Amino acid sequence: MTLLLPSLPAMAAHFSTNSAVIQLLVQIYLATSSVVQLIVGPLSDRYGRRSVMLVAMVIFLAGTLLCLFAPNIEILILGRIIQSTAVTGMVVSRAIIRDLYEPDQAASQIGYLTMGMALGPMIAPTMGGFLDEHFGWQSNFIAMFALGSLITIAVFLTLKETNTQGYSSFREQIAHYPTLFRSRRFWGYSATAAFSVGTFYALLAGAPFVAYDVYHLTPTQFGLYFIIVTFGYILGNFTSGRFATKMGINTMSLAGAVIATLGVLLAIILFELGFQHPLSIFGPMVFVGLGNGITLPSVVAGIVSVRPNLAGTASGLGGCIQMGGGALISAAAASLVAATGASSTLLFVMFTVSAISIFTALYVIHIGRTAAKADQS
Repeated sequence: MTLLLPSLPAMAAHFSTNSAVIQLLVQIYLATSSVVQLIVGPLSDRYGRRSVMLVAMVIFLAGTLLCLFAPNIEILILGRIIQSTAVTGMVVSRAIIRDLYEPDQAASQIGYLTMGMALGPMIAPTMGGFLDEHFGWQSNFIAMFALGSLITIAVFLTLKETNTQGYSSFREQIAHYPTLFRSRRFWGYSATAAFSVGTFYALLAGAPFVAYDVYHLTPTQFGLYFIIVTFGYILGNFTSGRFATKMGINTMSLAGAVIATLGVLLAIILFELGFQHPLSIFGPMVFVGLGNGITLPSVVAGIVSVRPNLAGTASGLGGCIQMGGGALISAAAASLVAATGASSTLLFVMFTVSAISIFTALYVIHIGRTAAKADQS
């Protein structure tokens, strides 16, 4: 998702297109990924985590080759759509953890899992900027193919099946869907995930504009500044891994949402005070990463724990809401920033979205307290 961010200007120049069109490589990828999650979640419940993951990675490799040799922007966008099957790894990994652990333990394990997963986004922009400057934008897709091949081999050789209660048919599986759809807790957790990650996706959409048009950074410099965000995310994941079991997933969700919102507020204050340095924007984003790193493992654990027998389906549907909402927020942020030409617009969009995540986290806590009172009466 982030490897090609520093290359977007070069790709726009190569295909003689504008920034709005080239941004589709990010936005359509997010949108398609949300749809893919709806499909692979139930498939992993029906056919198993391992087999679905292997098929998805083979499709991803085919899409990567299409991107690498794309003769025009339309084929490149098609290749990105096919590449979105890589999101299967996110869906399947969460379902595997829920196969093995109870909710609070799952939140702790997901925290450690996503801490490892964050290594990719942390390194990717820096690596992508380096590859772009020295070997051209195509080298990013060569790197994706190499890494995807390694993942495919690792899954084939080492991943064991954890779904031992698969359904005999899709009809049997679908019959259980209404219980998931009627769950207020599921929708509360999913909304918190969508608005929390939406804050990050808004940053993804607007950060290249701020980096290149406002601060005139090189692709490598942009990648280095972006590490600040991912460092915060890793720290948040570590914090979640250490404290989720003790604090509970609802408390952790709310704490992360508040931290992320305060981080964006700090950036707004620095901007209003007239600070004009990349760190005045990217520095406070460490708290956005920290807050997301605390919130997301807990809400994901909540999503897949509402109906444990539908862990894969819940992971897919929750991921669809999360990434689909993020794609919409990303598109809105990119359009508003392009229309106003001001970095302050990006910050205010991020603050609004992050603040909403606080209210959705409070809603989940309210549901839990209401249910507890009902049980006691």
